[in-house]
Order: sequence, then structure tokens, then C-alpha cells
Amino acid sequence: MTLQMTQEKIFPFPFKADSYRYSNNSVALDPPFLLDITPEYFDEVEKKRTILNTSHERSFQALPHSIEAQWEILEMIMAEMTSLYPTYFQLEKNGDHWTFTNHLLSEQQTFIFGDPSSLPFEPLDYIGRHIQEDLIYVAQRDGDLYMDAGQLCFPANWSIAFNLGMAYTEFHSPVPHFSSSGLAEKVKNFLLRMEPGKPWTRLNWTMTVEPILDTFPESFDMWGPIKDQVTAENVGQCVYLRVEDQKLFRLPGSNGILFSIHTHLMALDELIQNEEWATRLYHVLTDLPEYIAEYKGFLSYKDKMVEFLKKNK
Repeated sequence: MTLQMTQEKIFPFPFKADSYRYSNNSVALDPPFLLDITPEYFDEVEKKRTILNTSHERSFQALPHSIEAQWEILEMIMAEMTSLYPTYFQLEKNGDHWTFTNHLLSEQQTFIFGDPSSLPFEPLDYIGRHIQEDLIYVAQRDGDLYMDAGQLCFPANWSIAFNLGMAYTEFHSPVPHFSSSGLAEKVKNFLLRMEPGKPWTRLNWTMTVEPILDTFPESFDMWGPIKDQVTAENVGQCVYLRVEDQKLFRLPGSNGILFSIHTHLMALDELIQNEEWATRLYHVLTDLPEYIAEYKGFLSYKDKMVEFLKKNK
């Protein structure tokens, strides 16, 4: 089936000011939907499946006690898929016997809801193979938040295999000044107060060299060295603004939080076609502290980007 887009793709440009610092920039998600099907659907789902099939331990992890929450997530996403995109997806229910059809991929799966043996993969892993978003499940217990499961195929240099089971402040500890400034505790308290039916969204960003979505720390030897290939002449075509559209949903059944990540890339050559964006990014990078650029991994070619944007803004 051909993917019919009802609207032109909108790149989520992340900056609303000429300066950037870490903050809780979450806003209410309206409309309150997780899915965003873009023209890259087939390519990105194929990439996710290839990564999952070849590096499963690296891209999917789940603690055994997360299984009920995984079923809740599967049910939530299938309901949204079939209500928002009934031409593409169908779900037939006969008690606990469900049949899910993905017309885009010409696939159909009959399974027993609640019975993991009736699916080829764990529920979170299965439904994640039909959407572009990465999916992280964060459980809430004992007044804290813990990373209990996740399908993470397109990470911005972090590892679900390493972070599994960590508490909120632990898996955010690499972010400079995030904990020491008190922001980590404020954001954690915000998440603890989230309510079902009131999801939130935020944009996270970095820069990347080449349009590589799967920047796993475990494969740094493959994508890390290409940063050294950035020059003043090729920076526009080599460097991409990488934006993560992150959405957060309180799950009423498990009381945990579903954290989805849809990653978008735009080459600087394309970005400068929008004069306002080019000027804004120039000011952001000019003002950006070195510790943020270093943490985000582009300090070595930051000056080349600034000069390029200065000439083209």
C-alpha cells in the first residue's frame, strides 16, 4: 500500500529563542497523540527491524515485571493506530483473541491478548516494529522512576542495555549540571505528578554527522570518527540538526510513564533555506557554553558550523 500524506511534513525546529540552556521545556501535548507517520515510514521501520534483528540486546531490553505495562502500551498504540489511520491499520477483537493488520507492510498477526507466547516478540518489541518512534517504559514505584523496558533503535549516544533498571537521577547523571543545578529533581517531581489523559511533549536536539539515526555508544567506533571529516567546505552537507520529538504519557493501568521518541534529521544545507532558522541556530550556537557542546558531541566542529551559518544566515 502507498503511504498517502494528508499534509506536508513539518520539521520540529527546536529553538524559540537565541539562547539555549537545559530546562524543563515540556508543554501540553495537543492533540494528545503519540504517532507521527511521515514519508520516511517504510525506510525507518525497515531500519528499526534490521537493527532489532542484528543487535537485539543492544536495541531492546525489558525487565520481567514490565510485561503487564508492555501489554498496556501495545493496546494503547494499537487503538491510536486504528482510530487515526484506519486505512493503514485494523484491529479485530474476539474476546482476548485479537487480529492486528498492518496494510502498509501487508502483515497480519493473530494473538491472545495477555499471552506473550502468542506473539513473536515481547509486546513492546512487537508494536515498536510497526511505528517510527522509539518506546521507553519508565515505572514509578517507591516515589521514584525506573527505566524498566525499552525499544531503542535510534539513540542519540545512550544505551538502553546500560540504563535498564536505573533510577531517574542515575540515567540522567551524564548530563552536565542537570543534577547539581537542581533541575533533575524538579523534572523528576514534574514527571511524578503527571496525570493520565494529560500527556506532555518536548523537543530535544543535538548535531550529527551524516544522516545516521542509530548512534549507539556501543558502535561509536563506526560513527564517531567521521566527525573528524567535517571541513569548512563540506559542513553544510555533512552536518545535520537532529531533533527528537519526545512525548510522555501516564499509563493509567501500570501508573508508569511511556516515553516515545521520534527522531528527525535536517542537513544544514537544507536548514539555511529558512533564513529565520539559520539566524536562530547561528545565535544559539554562538551563545552555547562549551560544556553543552562537548556533552552533545559536536564541540570539535562547532566553529565550522558557526562560520557556515554566519555566511548563510
